[in-house]
Amino acid sequence: MSEHTSASVTQVDGEVDALVDARVSPLGSLENLSQREVQQLLTSGSGGVYDLFRRCALAVLASGLESDDVRSIFARFEDFEIRFGRQAWGIKLELKNAPPSAFVDGQMIRGIKEHLFAALRDIVYIHDAILGTHRFDLKDPTSITNAVYHILRNARILDYKGRPNLVVCWGGHSISSTEYDYTKKVGYELGLRGLSVCTGCGPGAMKGPMKGATIGHAKQRIRDGRYIGMTEPGIIAAEPPNAIVNQLVIMPDIEKRLEAFVRCAHAIVVFPGGAGTAEEILYLLGILLDPANAEQPLPIVFTGPPTSAEYFGQIDRFIGATLGEAAQKRYKIVIGDPAQAAREAARGVETVREFRRAKSDAYSFNWLLKIPGDFQQPFEPNHEAMARLQLHRDLDPHLMAVNLRRAFSGIVAGNVKEHGIQAIEQHGPFELRGDKAIMGLLDDLLSAFVAQRRMKLAGEYRPCYRLVA
Repeated sequence: MSEHTSASVTQVDGEVDALVDARVSPLGSLENLSQREVQQLLTSGSGGVYDLFRRCALAVLASGLESDDVRSIFARFEDFEIRFGRQAWGIKLELKNAPPSAFVDGQMIRGIKEHLFAALRDIVYIHDAILGTHRFDLKDPTSITNAVYHILRNARILDYKGRPNLVVCWGGHSISSTEYDYTKKVGYELGLRGLSVCTGCGPGAMKGPMKGATIGHAKQRIRDGRYIGMTEPGIIAAEPPNAIVNQLVIMPDIEKRLEAFVRCAHAIVVFPGGAGTAEEILYLLGILLDPANAEQPLPIVFTGPPTSAEYFGQIDRFIGATLGEAAQKRYKIVIGDPAQAAREAARGVETVREFRRAKSDAYSFNWLLKIPGDFQQPFEPNHEAMARLQLHRDLDPHLMAVNLRRAFSGIVAGNVKEHGIQAIEQHGPFELRGDKAIMGLLDDLLSAFVAQRRMKLAGEYRPCYRLVA
């Protein structure tokens, strides 16, 4: 179906934007909706599901803007509206004052349209089938895992029936050009080895590996390469889906997003990053330290260019001092050698395949991995919760990993999530309390992130945290 579009010129902060009005029919997801789902959207009005989808839709449409300031993005397009209309095969969207970058010659870019309806698909499904029923007890670890599985299955992330080949790539959205180029080289080497890529879907180290993998896949004549993006509503505006993502899924919160990553991964490659990357590392290592996961083969490679050697040295020392030698043994560090990083991942994927086959576990979703309930329960980073975190050397490694992961999650919220930024403006920086040794380690690591400009894409960074020994 052809789209109807028209442009209106609007001045925002002294700049002229030719905002776009358009009517858009589904593509890629939600070609069919039940009458109940259509009615739910038509009557949603403002608040609740509508506001959540509007924010996610604007983030998708504004993809490509060089900014992780979510309030600036929302303020720039504060007149953006999205309305739902009924048609014979389901629903259509009517957009008012949409970002012009989402269109070319009057037509919405196909990939952006797919992402837009993927967001609608996931928000409808989560609201209706996960949160809107008593089927899932989201306080029970087994039920939470079941919910994560159903969201991924509904998004068709689990449809792939080939040999295990999915490499999850983590790393920062604010990285140097040298580091970004390196992520592309690693992605290229992964693609040459027939491996697909899953990232947090945004810019920087989330885009580079996908970009490189497309070239590797093209050389190997692989036409069904997967470039999976996993995000959640709180982060999508600061890290909107990049153009290469061909399968997008929006999870309800950061904890379910992290679980989706590790359940789907056949190997994990970690590039340089900031607080968000540290959160992911601590989450992963905390899970793997559980004795129930002692036999789980999940290859982890930390890699970057030679200029990032000290970054990984700091991360390694921090892990050793807080989680211990057992945690350090779960990963390998490869510096300045993209081919070797990819070889390590490829060998690990084969080990995972053999293990899953021997245990009769699914290739597409790791059911055997035990994720303790402390890692699954959503953490709401407010001033009281952050100050309550226990960060002491006498904690066992599992609990230390839980609390450090939450501390970094709060810093991410204060850096780029709207509710976190508002909380910092109203009440000042979050306070993290602990013994002198742990606070010293945290101060060294976070100060390095700030000095290396890993906290924000642009502008002067004002810390959203204060460390109290």
